Amino acid sequence: MIHLDYRDTRPIYEQVRDGLRKMMVTGILSPGEKLPSVRSLAVELAINPNTIQRAYAQLETEGYIVSVSGKGTFVAEMQEQNQLRRSELEERLRPLRDELRSLGMTALEWAQLWEGGSC
Repeated sequence: MIHLDYRDTRPIYEQVRDGLRKMMVTGILSPGEKLPSVRSLAVELAINPNTIQRAYAQLETEGYIVSVSGKGTFVAEMQEQNQLRRSELEERLRPLRDELRSLGMTALEWAQLWEGGSC
């Protein structure tokens, strides 16, 4: 399920978060699918439950998962995930657009570049 690399410089909770996120984006975990409980995933990965809780909390904040009181934690619907991914990509594109504008590219040229599939 999730591979933890103890030589990785990233904290364990980030590795868990990224592993789950990758499984959601690639379709291994489907929208609406119930995630393992914090305790069961902690036992499976042999790590502290607080680490799993922290990863789940970040994924929920980012919109990848939804917690339902008394029922569990579920993968968010694709529409929510797609909106989140779109926002992330727009944020990454913003500096490139600004740099192109500083080099003299007009909004029309940007739109033509974007729509033409050249970028």
